[in-house]
Amino acid sequence: ITVSLLAVFIPLLLMGSIYGRLFREFAVVLSIAITLSAVVSLTLTPVMCSRLLKPEHAQKRGRLYTASERFFAAMLGGYRRGLDWVLDHEKLMLVVTLVTVGITGFLFTAVPKGLFPQQDTGQLAGASDAPQDISFQAMKTRQEALNAVVAAHPAVNHFVSFIGGGGSGSNTGSMFIELKPLSQRKQTADQVIAELRPKLARVDGINLYLQSVQDVRLGGRTSRTQYQYTLVDADLAELSIWAPRVLAKLQTLPELRDVATDQQTSGLQLNVDIDRDTAARMGITPQIVDDTLYDAYGQRQVSTMYTQLNQYRVVMEVKPEFGAHPDGLSSLYVKGKGGSPVPLGSFAKFSPSNTSLSVNHQGQFPAVTLSFNLAPGTALGQAVNAIHKAELQVGLPGSVHADFQGNAQAFTELLSSEGLLVLFALFAVYIVLGVLYESYIHPITILSTLPSAGVGALLALMAFKMDLSIIALVGIILLIGIVKKNAIMMIDFALEAEREEGLSTRDSIRKACLLRFRPIMMTTLAALLGGLPLALGHGVGSEMRRPLGVAIVGGLVFSQMLTLFTTPVIYLALDRFSFRQRAAGQAQRAAGQPHALPQGGAPLS
Repeated sequence: ITVSLLAVFIPLLLMGSIYGRLFREFAVVLSIAITLSAVVSLTLTPVMCSRLLKPEHAQKRGRLYTASERFFAAMLGGYRRGLDWVLDHEKLMLVVTLVTVGITGFLFTAVPKGLFPQQDTGQLAGASDAPQDISFQAMKTRQEALNAVVAAHPAVNHFVSFIGGGGSGSNTGSMFIELKPLSQRKQTADQVIAELRPKLARVDGINLYLQSVQDVRLGGRTSRTQYQYTLVDADLAELSIWAPRVLAKLQTLPELRDVATDQQTSGLQLNVDIDRDTAARMGITPQIVDDTLYDAYGQRQVSTMYTQLNQYRVVMEVKPEFGAHPDGLSSLYVKGKGGSPVPLGSFAKFSPSNTSLSVNHQGQFPAVTLSFNLAPGTALGQAVNAIHKAELQVGLPGSVHADFQGNAQAFTELLSSEGLLVLFALFAVYIVLGVLYESYIHPITILSTLPSAGVGALLALMAFKMDLSIIALVGIILLIGIVKKNAIMMIDFALEAEREEGLSTRDSIRKACLLRFRPIMMTTLAALLGGLPLALGHGVGSEMRRPLGVAIVGGLVFSQMLTLFTTPVIYLALDRFSFRQRAAGQAQRAAGQPHALPQGGAPLS
């Protein structure tokens, strides 16, 4: 059991990319703990038994012990009757086993899939967006209106809000919100966002996108909402056409919420077109015009005032009322010949036009990142599938490359490899068991217990409305190691009974099932109780651990009920198949026909 359990962690130890870095320590710690546990069980435990256990006649039996023994005897009697019935109806149980395998495959494809469970850390991050031609004063007023809505929510403890910064323009803002402790609020972080969303939407001229801060976040790209979908194109003009179309399509998908874009192509600029001939007659050069405009609007530092305690920079600019509107340019005067002032409008024309406030890049190419949150009850896998369908419906040209980033990109990579990860774990266990038993058949009997564990784990996840995340996947891999110990205990005893006592295959497996019933139930109950704190845990960050416990508990409960009856039936069926193979080989040798030779090897026996 110990060696085969260690084999389960081989895939986790060899896992590459970000997942290997996340779970390598987990696999190493468990492997070392299991190894030390085996050493203790083989050395210290026998010594403790010799000192602590008393002879049967010297032990005092309390009422609790007597009641528990009666209960166990009743369970064993019921199991004995069920086992005899099952052994008399082998074909029916074989069909049940095959159906279980089919249900496992169906549930694995049908269960909602995600990367990490959505946590409630008590913190929200927000990004506000206003029209790209907004002034700073107007942006300040609208940001304060958002602040008032957030401050009025009863679950908010305090928050910080500011405008611009981090390379963003003055039409964007940021907000960091700390919620009250879980004991003081009834809503989760996502429910708080859902309650704030319609109230924030009523604030005119600005949008606030909120997301729940997570402990584990892949990728360094920041975005307005939690998941990123990026469009890349070498042609900026083409990208500017298709990005808004994709954005409009994603905003119609019911699986998504708070779809936002970082595209900033609707800013305003004011062009000053100088009539050079007229300006030259007035003795005005373009440099003089440029210096005048910079003096008026560039916040030029012209001096520094020093005092005993501090120093103050003197900045030159026009009065705020002249810098708040483009018409203020008509009031500017430029020095002409002889120092006489000349109105700027007498030799220049002013024309507004659109411009990009920023152009983001990825891999040296222009890129637009569309970000989104998930709708309530929607898994990341469902959202990814919906976006792929929308991409086909929009009809993106081949020159526009679309791909997920951050957590969404990591999820697509995991989705393509999680099936191989489970198969690799099964293959590693099969190889180890084959070496230990020196048989091709007995490992199959042991691994036949695993589909029932998969059904139980997946049904438990679906019952509690949890995704098949990477945390739940680790729980299923752990189940591979935990569940197969039932079959190992049965088969070990049955093989020994056949060799030492000369019992038939049916009698030996029946005796093994009845004698090993107690340790099987005890070890399963111990593992199940160990997983319950994970499944029932509460508090900040408990969402990250809960799928692991739910998968383990659900898989153990379902597999325990099923494998106690299916394992002996499969053992008998595979033993008969192996016996027929051996009999066919012996008949060939008795008839003088050489048995099939493996390449470069001796005859098969």
